[in-house]
Amino acid sequence: MSNSNTVTVKSNCHLNGFLSAMGPGLLMAAAAIGASHLVASTRAGAEFGWQLAWAILAVNLLKYPFFAAGARYTAATGESLLHGYLKQGRIYLLVFTALNTIAAIASTAGVAMLTAAMLTQFVSLPIDVLALIVLVSSLGILIFGHYALLDKITKVIMLALTVTTLIAVALAFNAPSIIHANFVPQSPWQWVHIGFLVAMMGWMPAPIEVSAWNSLWLIEKQKLQPVNKQQALFDFNFGYIMTAILAVVFLALGSLVMHGSGEQFSPSGVKFAAQLISLYSQVMGSDSRYLIGAVAFLCIFSTTVTVIDGYSRTLNMGWQLLTKQPDSERRLSLVMLVLSVFGLSIILFFKGALLPLLEFVMILAFMTTVVFAWLNYKLMISTALLPADRYGSAMRLLSWLGLIYLVSFAVLFIYWMLTK
Repeated sequence: MSNSNTVTVKSNCHLNGFLSAMGPGLLMAAAAIGASHLVASTRAGAEFGWQLAWAILAVNLLKYPFFAAGARYTAATGESLLHGYLKQGRIYLLVFTALNTIAAIASTAGVAMLTAAMLTQFVSLPIDVLALIVLVSSLGILIFGHYALLDKITKVIMLALTVTTLIAVALAFNAPSIIHANFVPQSPWQWVHIGFLVAMMGWMPAPIEVSAWNSLWLIEKQKLQPVNKQQALFDFNFGYIMTAILAVVFLALGSLVMHGSGEQFSPSGVKFAAQLISLYSQVMGSDSRYLIGAVAFLCIFSTTVTVIDGYSRTLNMGWQLLTKQPDSERRLSLVMLVLSVFGLSIILFFKGALLPLLEFVMILAFMTTVVFAWLNYKLMISTALLPADRYGSAMRLLSWLGLIYLVSFAVLFIYWMLTK
């Protein structure tokens, strides 16, 4: 065999190794491209045009060190972030688990209602009944299919949604302008919009506790095949960069198809779902409505599945470490069931009002994200890691900029709530 052929074979094997190792990063992307992208990014484009595009990219950059901690710590130690929190001190794991429990219930309710809202476009049943169906279906996939099935399903759905959205945005650039002659654009940087800005940035690209999910998913992936540090970081970076790009793509769709039209998203889950699908069908043709609806539903459904799986794994692991009990698949299934029941109760409380529920969940995520960010940063500079695996000067600087941004906006939001 010639040298050139040998190099080609080695390159192909190297690439195949990276592709086969992918999974946790894509699951993280699937969790992110739910409410934060389909709802917050699209709504930002519809209401403010392109004005928030740079802010979305900046948020993704400033949060990067805190999300990267999950893949980096686990790849370096073979342990989850939760093991790292416990090594820092029992109180750190207790704080994480307490806040994670609150976030788990709220987030499960939010994504399940959004999924049910999308399903109303195909099934004429009350949104709370559809939410129950969504939650039961998600539990079936997770309890009987486990991580391997979730890994395979997510890759297909992510590809379908990405391709469909890119086509829709490309067509929207060539569509006739829908801006009314007397339309006056408003600035998002007004005091009245602080609540929306905090909500959008709270789940952009996702709640920071997702880093712990990524850590646990990486451990599950390593049970199926070996994943080295380089592969783990590549998988994470690919998924993270894709979420940042798609956030801007969804903003573009809202801006090109809805901004300046005089139409606003309805707080009703059923009406919102119809409006969202119309954004696509306006540029891709009315015949594509059901196809787009199916892809959007599958995307949100995959988000619901990953959210239930991710939160349940972290809650189960937190309980296991705090009580020093052995690992148990049965306990994990029980946590998933309890989490779904509490999530459904929140859905019933909000009575189909999707946007108020999602805004509540996103704001909650932003207020707790400061703590999660600090826990991850503290762990990544600790002696629990070898010097080569700790954050260097560049990542430390970016982390501090991120922490300053998170704390500043949290204080600003609290002041806004007290004075509005």
